[in-house]
Amino acid sequence: MNAHGMVHKYGDNVDTDVIIPARYLNTSSHKELAAHCMEDIDKDFVSRVKEGDIIVAEKNFGCGSSREHAPIAIKASGVSCVIASTFARIFYRNAINIGLPILECDAAAQEIQSGDDVEVNFDTGVITDHTTGKTYQAQPFPPFIQNIIKAGGLLNSIEK
Repeated sequence: MNAHGMVHKYGDNVDTDVIIPARYLNTSSHKELAAHCMEDIDKDFVSRVKEGDIIVAEKNFGCGSSREHAPIAIKASGVSCVIASTFARIFYRNAINIGLPILECDAAAQEIQSGDDVEVNFDTGVITDHTTGKTYQAQPFPPFIQNIIKAGGLLNSIEK
């Protein structure tokens, strides 16, 4: 299982309120959530993001309110993976539960820049920045988490 796309880069402490502002939480439509993803931190994100793109951020990505809407909005916008130095623990679990792959790798999060062409191999944890030629090693997902992500989330994996 791999991801490959252009990077959208953010800094520290990107909280769930800027990933999907609370004013949009009155909908359960994934498409509607995606239409407002990141708009309070990056107004142009929804017009720039393409299917398969990757978000790279620094420390404490997904902090704040423990809402599943945040990883749902990211996944529904077309993002194939989020790489960060660290994640808020509840965001980490919510992302896995809805089938959004996320990897912690401080070196990659520090060095990869917006616009870089990046590929991630989830089986090995290798992150390749094709723009710079550098590779980084993240901890690969154990097989049971890979199965959850491949199934599209925890509920889908249970049904299978």
